[in-house]
Amino acid sequence: MPVTATPRPTGHPGYSETLPREPESAAVARRLVRIALATWGLDELVDDAALIITELVSNAADHGRLASIRVIVSRTSEDRVRLGVVDRSKELPTMRTDSNGEQIRGRGLLIVDALTERWGTELYPWGKQVWGEIQVRNAA
Repeated sequence: MPVTATPRPTGHPGYSETLPREPESAAVARRLVRIALATWGLDELVDDAALIITELVSNAADHGRLASIRVIVSRTSEDRVRLGVVDRSKELPTMRTDSNGEQIRGRGLLIVDALTERWGTELYPWGKQVWGEIQVRNAA
C-alpha cells in the first residue's frame, strides 16, 4: 500500500503507511520518517526519530494481534513531530526499569522515553496507538 499523506491543522501533511506486523517493517517505517522529516526540512531529527519509530514498530510486532500495523508521522504543532504505531491489541505498553543484565529485549520504551519530549498511548475500541513526540529544534 502506498504512503498516504493527509492535511493536518498545522498545514503540514501527515504521513502514514500500513505495514506487516513484523520486525522487518521497521526499515520501511524509518524510510517513511525520513521522507516526512525531509519534506518538512527537519533532517536534524532523523537519527532520533528513526530510533524511536524502530522501537515502536518492534513493540507492535511483539505485542500486536493482527497481521498489520499502521505507522503515522505527523506534525502536531510547529514545534512537535509525533511518531505513532497503531496495532490491534489493547494491551498497554509497560516500560521496563529492572536491571536484569541477561534480558536483552524489553527496554525499548526506555529509549523512547529518553528521546521524546513526551510519549503515551491512545486507546481505541479495537486497539491502540503508542506514540512519541519530539521537539523541533529552533522552531519558527
